[in-house]
Amino acid sequence: MRPAALLPAALVVLGARAALTPATRPAATPAPPREGYVVAADSTRLYYRVEGSGHDTIIAVHGGPGVDLESIRADFAPLTRAHVVVFYDQRGTGRSTLPADTTRLSATTQISDLDAVRRHFGLARVALVAHSYGPLLAATYALAHPAAVSRMVFFGGVPPRRGDYEQAYERTMNAHLDSTQRARLADAGRRLADPAADARQACRDYWAVALRPRLAEPDRTLPLLRSDLCTADGRAIRYGLTVTNPTVMATYGDWDLRPGLRTLDTPTLVVHGEADAIPLENVREWAAVMPHARLVPVPNAGHFAYAERPDVVWPVVLRFLAR
Repeated sequence: MRPAALLPAALVVLGARAALTPATRPAATPAPPREGYVVAADSTRLYYRVEGSGHDTIIAVHGGPGVDLESIRADFAPLTRAHVVVFYDQRGTGRSTLPADTTRLSATTQISDLDAVRRHFGLARVALVAHSYGPLLAATYALAHPAAVSRMVFFGGVPPRRGDYEQAYERTMNAHLDSTQRARLADAGRRLADPAADARQACRDYWAVALRPRLAEPDRTLPLLRSDLCTADGRAIRYGLTVTNPTVMATYGDWDLRPGLRTLDTPTLVVHGEADAIPLENVREWAAVMPHARLVPVPNAGHFAYAERPDVVWPVVLRFLAR
């Protein structure tokens, strides 16, 4: 995160409330522990929380990088009514390890951590449901471990190549903010970077402004967002936004996943709000290059289509996952 400016285009936000789900089916196996830690190969501890019941298991991949599982958990409730859902804090966020050695924060370790979570729960193949930056992690994981992923759902995802989307994103964000709002964001960013300041309050002040341009109709839909970006302790909030986010994103470089995606057989549903600050035209490339991907544009929705238009989004997603 750039403390005195808008957070980077990859940074995630909240989730949705809503529902329309199929009847809940009993779990085929005893439910795993509700919360705990997965220990990765380098001894990094990854906090997880398990919710829901059903015939299969989903791993939910939060965005950021730099926020934690609470950024999506409450708004993914519709998934838990028919599936076991494993949420986890990526390294450098929430209740997971905040590495003193920042070389342990990278795209490579993100991929290995996701595999450690899958293996911890004994899942031969698993569905991934991801938001914002999360689809970039999910897709790179699927390219590295194609046999381990049964299907994927992308909500408000960054595009499969970096290109110029970040510049387009920031232009859109700035177009929806006046000078007073920009000043409030800059002030909150400075406080997030100041170890003496209240990081949680700075986080709340930041998103009170920064969420609005990410929504198609903020006055109507802000009350629908149930997840929370600022529940972690102050140290984790500050570390995630000022260290994890820029460090991890830098390791992706000028990413372009399209060559590998052309041969990836994983069925994928790409759900994207037509008013998302991440341009729909860039996101169309997921469906254009993946042989088994389908794009679902959502009208009157922005970055949180599952909260803004639950009537459209959840029936489509749940049918896709139930196949």
